Amino acid sequence: MAKFMAGPSNTTEMLIQYRREVDDLKQRIKNRRIQTAGLYGTSILLVTAVSSWVFVSNFFWINSKAPGEVHFSFFMISAVLAGATALQVAAEFHEEHSIWKDRKTSVRALRLDLELAEERRVLEARNSTPETLNRQASYKERLPGEVARLRKESRHYRRIHLFTQWLVFTSSASITAVTAWYDPPQPGKGVLIALGFIVTVATGVTGYFKPRERAFNLQQTADSIEQHSTALDLGISPYTHDEATNLGNFAATVEGLRADQRMREQQLDQPFQGQQEVI
Repeated sequence: MAKFMAGPSNTTEMLIQYRREVDDLKQRIKNRRIQTAGLYGTSILLVTAVSSWVFVSNFFWINSKAPGEVHFSFFMISAVLAGATALQVAAEFHEEHSIWKDRKTSVRALRLDLELAEERRVLEARNSTPETLNRQASYKERLPGEVARLRKESRHYRRIHLFTQWLVFTSSASITAVTAWYDPPQPGKGVLIALGFIVTVATGVTGYFKPRERAFNLQQTADSIEQHSTALDLGISPYTHDEATNLGNFAATVEGLRADQRMREQQLDQPFQGQQEVI
């Protein structure tokens, strides 16, 4: 890692470099897990396909020859798996033409490098910690991303809630329609069973995960943070003091809102009796 001269701008550049190193290692760990899973997974699937080919040929056609279509199907599956295995083995062990960045490197070694990189980043940040006022100003500048994340999660849970509700509505109406159409219920009995199952599952998911309540809480928190951020920018109540006092009050208020949001999420994860005890 390159060394920089002392100074705010150089310190910022160094912290950015550490952050990039950490993000790069996280992505490399993900890629390496996929590579390892593919390398060993295709080999296992190849052995399983060949074993199944032999088993099926000798178990189902003991006294006769298996049809050509069966042999062709197993041959194509085995050929594809063998080709994929050969390509991955070449990428892992070939010295000159490997396209894998971390070949012959274990995920454990990469995770150790990640821990060391994060430790270096923490130590560097600790050695060059800016003043409280600067940290509070930086905290305010990061909040738009937090607000966007809260709104995104709120829309996600709102879509889940709407989907499950429409599923319950349409399935319930379909049960009535199918019952009226088929009298006696055959051959609509299977349709009625499926629709009843869908209604039960959708109702259970809505009641257990509470997507509507989660969406409301997330949206409420995002709106409150945005309201305080706007009040701080405009210098209106309750942020009518000097800059240092306003930033301190703003940071404390936002952290309180985020703590309340986490508390509401924990309450939603508890059973109904547990929620009453928490409250």
